[in-house]
Amino acid sequence: MSRAEAIATARTTRVTSLRSSEIPVGIVTALGLTQIIGYGTLYYSFSILAPDMAADLGLSLAEVFGVFSVSLFIGGLSATYIGKQMDRIGAATIMTIGSALAALTLALCAWSPSVAVFAIAIILLEVSSGMVQYQAAFAALVESDPRTASRSITYLTLIGGFASTIFWPISAALSGWMSWREIYLVFAALNLFLCMPLHLWIMRVGKTRSNAEAAARPREAVIGAIPLDARRRSMIMVSLAFALLGFTLAAILAHMVPMLGSIGLGAAAVVIGSLFGPAQVASRLINMVFGKNLSPPALAVVSAVLIVFGILILLASGEWLPGAVAFAICLGLGSGINSIAQGSLPLYLFGSDGYGAITGKMAAARLALGAGAPFAFAAAMENLGLSLSLIGNACLGAVSIAAFVAVAGSCRRPATATV
Repeated sequence: MSRAEAIATARTTRVTSLRSSEIPVGIVTALGLTQIIGYGTLYYSFSILAPDMAADLGLSLAEVFGVFSVSLFIGGLSATYIGKQMDRIGAATIMTIGSALAALTLALCAWSPSVAVFAIAIILLEVSSGMVQYQAAFAALVESDPRTASRSITYLTLIGGFASTIFWPISAALSGWMSWREIYLVFAALNLFLCMPLHLWIMRVGKTRSNAEAAARPREAVIGAIPLDARRRSMIMVSLAFALLGFTLAAILAHMVPMLGSIGLGAAAVVIGSLFGPAQVASRLINMVFGKNLSPPALAVVSAVLIVFGILILLASGEWLPGAVAFAICLGLGSGINSIAQGSLPLYLFGSDGYGAITGKMAAARLALGAGAPFAFAAAMENLGLSLSLIGNACLGAVSIAAFVAVAGSCRRPATATV
């Protein structure tokens, strides 16, 4: 081979390598849209529609949210099984089935003639949520290309972060001239006629790509940074860290506006609370631009530190307005980065093999513990006061920081391998 031919071959190889490491833009965009709809219709809309549900069904608002908490708990328990099925038949396949189930259960909620049917429908709704939301979407990105999955997850969470910004006002506007049952039928149509076809397309693209890559070259997988003999201990510690941090976040978010109002911020509490969503999106954008060299363990630590720091700011500042603003922004920044870490850290630590089952176990612990957070924090505020409740929450966050740091210390340099 001549020198010119060698140079040309090297350039071709380099270009091929660069192209193979590009993020799957079409898949990320499609998943971003389905995440906005999935979170918007199955999660964020509930708090807006709950008062109408309570009045229609003859329940108190507390009872409606009690049903929702039970459904979150049961949905969390189902995450382990759902994760295993993602590894067995593919995450995109599970998402396609989940979209159909979400549409069916939304329609069942809309029809529900009794409280019992309503409760069953809400529980099934949370099970279907685990099949179409971040846990499944992250697994679909890992299946699509394990090497670029961490970057793809960052882009996906940036898009998905607009779910509350879009669906809170949409739900509120629709409730002005439609009943909650009619709104749920509209949401069922969105899941059936928009999300399901997109998930089906991703499933077909994934199968076509897998067949083409199998014929052309071996598929590269990500090898985890945790040695085999430390995987079980690290798995427990990471699950505990995410669960405690999830509890801390869920407890505060459920009571943020009334909590801020109770310390003397009055009407400003709503405005301050609204800073949380934009801060989430901003954190993902900042990480996308400036955090490329920050490892997933470091991201997890930063997210936990920001959340704990925000709580401490509120404790120290009390009703001082700038302190409350800093609290909401820190909490939003930490929450946004935490969403990225939930997808990228398991891939970094444990690799792409069995990713669905691994994240399913983590999600089960996080969601099951987080389901009781609003009630536990409310009881703590009533019996211990706000300050002690916030101190307890900050301590839980500090434990998660320690767990993330300990796991980071067990890491070795990650690599890729062909399978």
